[in-house]
Amino acid sequence: MQRQPGLARLDQLAGLDGLAQMQAMLAGELPPPPIALTLDFLLVEVARGQAVFQGKPQFRHYNPLGTVHGGWFATLLDSALGCAVHTTLEAGSGYTTLEFKVNLVRALTDKVPLVRAIGEVTHRGRQVSTAEARLVGHDGRLYAHASTTCLIFEQRQG
Repeated sequence: MQRQPGLARLDQLAGLDGLAQMQAMLAGELPPPPIALTLDFLLVEVARGQAVFQGKPQFRHYNPLGTVHGGWFATLLDSALGCAVHTTLEAGSGYTTLEFKVNLVRALTDKVPLVRAIGEVTHRGRQVSTAEARLVGHDGRLYAHASTTCLIFEQRQG
């Protein structure tokens, strides 16, 4: 069953650390973000410092050259990277991306049934976190890899 996309309310997130928030989304207790419906991907696994998204390349994701647009790759990878960092947040903390780099190493078409973006935190400091992710096909072939640097901050109340 496809869950209706949306945004979690502040009262739903209150007191939850980042891992608990991501686990609630995975369990269907919080809605998936609208971008997941738009680009045909979903969160499939989370653990502290890790997040995995699965996507289905579609013809509607194609660029003029007849392959999946690099922005689709980037969105899945950015989601895995950011959510991996998100799982390390304490309650009341937030993050924002400072830098994001992606390397596309193989073209992707809708003939590939599913891909997974596997994100893992490589460093978690007090204010800065870095993460790496790989976009792999159902057969383990690498299509892209990426890295990010995120700024960790305390969220303001109200």
